[in-house]
Amino acid sequence: MFFRWDWLQPQLTAPIVPSLGPVHPDALTVSLFEDVLRAADTADFLPYDKDRRWGGEKDERVLRSDVVHQSEHTLIPTLARRGRGTVKVFAYGLPDSIVDEASELAAKLAARHDVVNARVVCPLGPETAHPRGTRIQLKDFATGPCPAPDGPVRPVTTWSAAVQETFAPFAEAMATDGLTFLHTQMQADRCGPVLAAAVEDRVVGAIGPMEVRLDAIRRPQLMPQYFAVLPEARGQGLGRILWRAAMHWGHSHGAAYQLLQTEVGGPSDRLCQAEGLTSLGFTHTTPA
Repeated sequence: MFFRWDWLQPQLTAPIVPSLGPVHPDALTVSLFEDVLRAADTADFLPYDKDRRWGGEKDERVLRSDVVHQSEHTLIPTLARRGRGTVKVFAYGLPDSIVDEASELAAKLAARHDVVNARVVCPLGPETAHPRGTRIQLKDFATGPCPAPDGPVRPVTTWSAAVQETFAPFAEAMATDGLTFLHTQMQADRCGPVLAAAVEDRVVGAIGPMEVRLDAIRRPQLMPQYFAVLPEARGQGLGRILWRAAMHWGHSHGAAYQLLQTEVGGPSDRLCQAEGLTSLGFTHTTPA
């Protein structure tokens, strides 16, 4: 075993794992970190990796020989080749004391592996004052029912053919939110259902795909979705209706929980906070 849990556990201020992303606090174990190291030398996905559903090979992997694991802090670098390439160093410990060391390591590894981007990812606890970056939020389906909302939302495939034809231009308009990729997966029939909101026979919002998979401790998790509403259709409550429809789907299909990542202060962040989700902490990413 590489990691000492008595060293690592106190440093885990937020449940974020390199190459996996956020995980349920109950699944945050030393075994999870050991699994990530074991998978570092292959292109295989771990069975519970959320990215496994898209197929292909795992792009981001831990650089296991460059991990720094000490009683005071732990630095875990990852390498992704997509685009111009990125090295991230996940810095566990007190941020004030490790950011410089993590930045130096990220810059060195980016140069060694000939990639353009070098980043430092600092997990921060939920009690952090004036947080920046991304909030990790938990929707626990055991806390109460998730009734189906009233509104113009249904699976894309159950809308009329005329409405379905408007999904492609909607996806193109929301490409920066990942909807073009999602549409490609839908066309190839490689993902679960997508819920869409339509107004005047035109798709103006969507959330999906809707899928439930087992996590590292075999609890059913509603997987993360792409979520977007056209700018001109915002302010009408459609985002909230879409989100509630997705939660109803997850609850009715046996999910125990969902984890979400939202930009602090952004529309999705405000929505999740208003809906009573639990904040598990933050991740703040900075250039090295």
